[in-house]
Amino acid sequence: MKKIFFAYSFLLFLLGTAQETNNSHKGHYNQSKFRQITDLLPTPNTYRSASGAPGKDYYQNKADYQMDIELIDKKQPVLKGSETITYYNNSPDNLEYLWIQLEQNRRAPDSYTDQITDDGKNIMLRPGNFISKYTNEGYKGGIHITKLTDKNGNPLPYTINHTMMRVDLPKPLKSGEKYQLNIDWWYNINNFTEDWARSGYEHFDKDGNNLYIIAQFYPRMAVYDDVNGWQNLQFIKTGEFALPFGNFEVNITAPADHILDGTGTLVNRKEILTKKQYKRYLKATQSFDKPVFIVTPEEAKSNEKSRSTEKKTWKFKAENVRDFAFASSRKFIYDMMAGKLSNGKTFMAGSLYPKEAEPLWSKYSTRTVAFTIKNYSKHLFDYPYPKALSVNAFRQGMEYPMICWNYGRPDENGKYTDRLRNGMIKVITHEVGHNFFPMIINSDERQWMWMDEGFNTFMELLTEQKWEKKLGFPLHSRGLPKSVVPFMKGDQSKMRPIMTNSDLMYNRSMTAYSKPTAGLYMLREVIMGHKLFDKALKTYANRWKFKHPEPQDFFRTMEDASAIDLDWFWRGWFYTTWVNDMAIKKVDKFYLTDKPTQRIKRMAKMYGMKVEDFPPYISLVTEDGPDFTPDMKSKKAFFKRAENLKEFLHKNFTKEEIKNLKTPKYFYRVVLEQKGELVMPVVLKLTYKDGTTEQKIFPAKIWRFNEKQVSKMIPSEKEIVKIELDPENLTADIDMTNNSWPKKQKKTEFDKLKEKIKK
Repeated sequence: MKKIFFAYSFLLFLLGTAQETNNSHKGHYNQSKFRQITDLLPTPNTYRSASGAPGKDYYQNKADYQMDIELIDKKQPVLKGSETITYYNNSPDNLEYLWIQLEQNRRAPDSYTDQITDDGKNIMLRPGNFISKYTNEGYKGGIHITKLTDKNGNPLPYTINHTMMRVDLPKPLKSGEKYQLNIDWWYNINNFTEDWARSGYEHFDKDGNNLYIIAQFYPRMAVYDDVNGWQNLQFIKTGEFALPFGNFEVNITAPADHILDGTGTLVNRKEILTKKQYKRYLKATQSFDKPVFIVTPEEAKSNEKSRSTEKKTWKFKAENVRDFAFASSRKFIYDMMAGKLSNGKTFMAGSLYPKEAEPLWSKYSTRTVAFTIKNYSKHLFDYPYPKALSVNAFRQGMEYPMICWNYGRPDENGKYTDRLRNGMIKVITHEVGHNFFPMIINSDERQWMWMDEGFNTFMELLTEQKWEKKLGFPLHSRGLPKSVVPFMKGDQSKMRPIMTNSDLMYNRSMTAYSKPTAGLYMLREVIMGHKLFDKALKTYANRWKFKHPEPQDFFRTMEDASAIDLDWFWRGWFYTTWVNDMAIKKVDKFYLTDKPTQRIKRMAKMYGMKVEDFPPYISLVTEDGPDFTPDMKSKKAFFKRAENLKEFLHKNFTKEEIKNLKTPKYFYRVVLEQKGELVMPVVLKLTYKDGTTEQKIFPAKIWRFNEKQVSKMIPSEKEIVKIELDPENLTADIDMTNNSWPKKQKKTEFDKLKEKIKK
């Protein structure tokens, strides 16, 4: 029976061997993590080149706006407007219709957002929001179109599909032509503290005043480009905006006791402000070190008590911007200061805030605005617009060209924590930074959230690192590689790659903000280095400022400007949810010898030579390796051999070469393994016996032939007592417990007890 069992087992072994042999001859697709990503990127063309630059046929359409707006400040505030849009078709295509965005319809009774929202188990709504959502009372949202005509006043047919409106043209708008249309509209302004919206009004019960932050308020042209045709995805709430550039002339009528500012240049500043306020403004244009009050706290308190029945009209002009927004209130304190750029030009930084934001805002807001604009400009390009404003609003953080809303209010006694102060500075830095991404480098937010939030959070990180030194306290920036580890270790079923549509992300904060930031930080600190990365990023920024970049334009530009193949990184970090889990498997110590090892003897025999006639050689052997020479067993002998190596070298090198030659005494082979799916550079920190340390970085392509295990020999003149793999976790390693040699011994209960007694 045993013989039969043995024969059967042997037969299975032979069959298995044959199967393995047969499989070894089967073909397969290239599954290397270093293969090129031509399968993921759109093919280059005459619109977007293979280098990542705009192609010779690149185009973008344009939309100019002339608007007359009135802010009606009553119990249910209303905004009404009349606008003329001039649309320029610079594309090679003839357009049969135009698509216009109506974001206010997200709050309409038949809101598409409400229709597709999974209400879940626990529904928490503020009272006002509950009434408007589930009853027929309360706030009535949605935009009302009262007129839509061509330039001659002829009505135009249109169809509203939730947040998008299609205007059917009498005849196709040909390539190179322009078209003018007029739209009258109105809507009830929402209370943004009830529905957590990006814009609306905030009511102050104590003094009965409203603070208005107004955006997405007018019918806005959608983008038509070479990638999507019309970008007419619905505005659900998450994916923000895709807008063409254009020029704006906007007249805003508001109560006469309101203070108001917005996108662009206030062209009637001298007429709209008092003589004292205008004089202070002129002083602010020359103040580069501290803000100057335009509207003082005392004036703002006085305004709070008034209820003027008169009106004032504020007139703005803005060139080459993609959007327009404004803020208005009788509660506003207003300060400004000047900032100077490297090109010698100046800009104005300013803040508008109620007394409830004091004393925090007058101390930090405008200074943060100016510092942010100057630091971003150094890394990207000089800020092209005349001003940048920060507006205080309850729990806000939202951006528009030249103006943004930010949170941060002390308690009723004016007291605030370090956490509140730091958080406010971080939010202002972030939202002001959005002037560059996406207001100027105009990516499609509706599709790729990471292209504005990720880039901007990364630039925020660099700015905060410099701001910390100036302020003297830490801001604790998010987006460092180690900060995304808990997320990457999480539930993969609730995780999607960075390259995911904005409205389809589970965790937007990590997927669109922190993880892209961590990736850019890795590129700068570990993969490319500061010099190559900074040049490549600046090249991308300058190629695509005032244009509409896509992800492939960034990926290609970074490689084009640096001569570094980064396809492995784009694939792993941006297109997958793979994780990095490197470990030090073992470390072998090697020693020098010029004595014939067993390997040398075998090689000499194979070539039919005497050992003494074999070409000069130097061998590395381990203390217990198979090639270990019997007469070299003591470490003392090894060291002596290393010291006397120059005698051997005299036969092969000149005296000058030998003089400059450093002879390592120690050799350490570090065996690394990748337990995750990502490939990453290898960052090693070496600690020597004398207490000194050194860092070595090996490129990710060290894994190109074996993505699971690699070895690296480290020669050293000094004895190494400790080797750590990426101790600062610059590569988002999800398990740091296996990243050091010698391996850390787990503490026993007795060890813990001894430590406790010692303390």
